[in-house]
Amino acid sequence: MTIFFTSDLHLGHKNIIKYSNRPFNSVEEMDSIIIAHYNSVVKQGDVVYDLGDFSFANPVKYLPRFNVQPIRIKGSHDHDLKEPRMLVIKPNNLVDNEGAPLVITLCHYAMRSWELSHYGSWHLFGHHHGLLPPYGLSFDVGVDSWDFFPVSLTQIRAKMATLRPIVNMTKR
Repeated sequence: MTIFFTSDLHLGHKNIIKYSNRPFNSVEEMDSIIIAHYNSVVKQGDVVYDLGDFSFANPVKYLPRFNVQPIRIKGSHDHDLKEPRMLVIKPNNLVDNEGAPLVITLCHYAMRSWELSHYGSWHLFGHHHGLLPPYGLSFDVGVDSWDFFPVSLTQIRAKMATLRPIVNMTKR
């Protein structure tokens, strides 16, 4: 099982091509490539966390095209979802053989502080389409930042290894 993260697919959203300078000629091309990229790396048994703005249109139109249904977190365009707007993954909920137990806060929006942020926890977000730089151990997992692919936990670990944690405020 591989764990993936993604955000801001904006399926069916024609204007996102212009707003985010996406390299597609049509919304149909964008949708097809994003879904093909997703299905090329995500396999049965994998887990995908989608951090919002899955689609601009009714997601029921798109969900059957994905070989694994994502666990969706509400973004600014996800009117079909009631909640949650944020999800904190605790070590006992994260199956991972690659390293130490993790606490990861997932939210569509970037935060300056999150659960255990001063103790090495991670925060993954979307919404900014690659325009907001990392802060502490947090960064944008949206498709605009990752060549329109979901990001694996292995890739997340590699990126986190290049970042500096927030200073522990309790030791001042």
